[in-house]
Amino acid sequence: MPYRTIDLCAGIGGIRRAFELTGNFTNILSAETDRFACSTYEHLFQENPLNDLTSDEFKEALDIIDYDILLAGFPCQTFSRAGLKEGFNNETRGIIFAHIANIIERTRPRGIFLENVDHLITHNKGSTFKHILETLEYDLNYKIIGVSRNEHDELVYTRNGFIRNSRYFGVPQNRPRTYIVGFDRERFGEVDNINALLPESRNEVIYNNLNEVLEDEVAPKYYLSQGYLDTLVAHKQRQQNNGNNYGYKILNEVGVENPISCTLLATGGSGKERNLIYDVREGISGMSVAQKHTPLNTQCVRTLTPTEWGRLQGFIGYAYVNENGEDEFAFPDGISDVQKYKQFGNTVTIPLVETMAIFMSDCLVAMGDEHP
Repeated sequence: MPYRTIDLCAGIGGIRRAFELTGNFTNILSAETDRFACSTYEHLFQENPLNDLTSDEFKEALDIIDYDILLAGFPCQTFSRAGLKEGFNNETRGIIFAHIANIIERTRPRGIFLENVDHLITHNKGSTFKHILETLEYDLNYKIIGVSRNEHDELVYTRNGFIRNSRYFGVPQNRPRTYIVGFDRERFGEVDNINALLPESRNEVIYNNLNEVLEDEVAPKYYLSQGYLDTLVAHKQRQQNNGNNYGYKILNEVGVENPISCTLLATGGSGKERNLIYDVREGISGMSVAQKHTPLNTQCVRTLTPTEWGRLQGFIGYAYVNENGEDEFAFPDGISDVQKYKQFGNTVTIPLVETMAIFMSDCLVAMGDEHP
């Protein structure tokens, strides 16, 4: 019988899908408040995840639900100095992590899986991450993978214990992220004897490099206008003159044999500008395209398409391919490119999280879990 998961801060269901792919987990309840993400989630899973995890109504519903693993790709919000001292009270009431911790305290799942940006570990000079780990380890009594305690019962951990990069898990995307895996000490007596490190890589390669991800004959709208490209070039030159390395990036420059993408970002702009490619096609240079103020650029520079982003995140070409080899991933009708970029940039890399899900299954077996 599969372990039952709840999918919080669900987005378009990347974490859920990754856990489901193992065959060891099934989801029973989800929570997401972005209406566009909810639309895609419902299209993929035939369930509407529209729930507010901060509400008393949702927490009370969870109190009477029997589930095993809490999943959450929670946002990083500032923890105030007062909040650090007062736990879940006052200033922290609006912080999503505080509500997740409250749900863990109330429902005590067997295990937890949390995902966040890599900068979470250094946020507020490390105090935010320290508070998160102390809450999970001391207040909630969960064993967190990658954390040990010294003779003074102080938490000992390193940044490398939590950061994992998508580029080592089967896709050509440089995407470091923070992953937190934990198990309930009150349930498992041998919890501190399990593997102390998260997986660092995956053997199966889905795409060797960016060239295998690229579409053929993409629509002209994905090519940059000459005016926009000129603006990017000028901005990068100004940054270089100031000693900075900011600005656009073309991934498949001449001489790059195995190009990989930079991190895909939900905010669009810089996520697309740092992921440009040369894609030379006859007739593109100088073409006029609706809603572009100048003709298309002469170098045939374009952005990656939403489909290419979907491949880099493991959604397209992997996670929804059925037993007949047919890819069943699709957005609902009417979802704009802006939303597609946002949703793919805001989700997880499925093959990486699938590897983490397998790791959690192995840990549960190692602890002798007698799952009903």
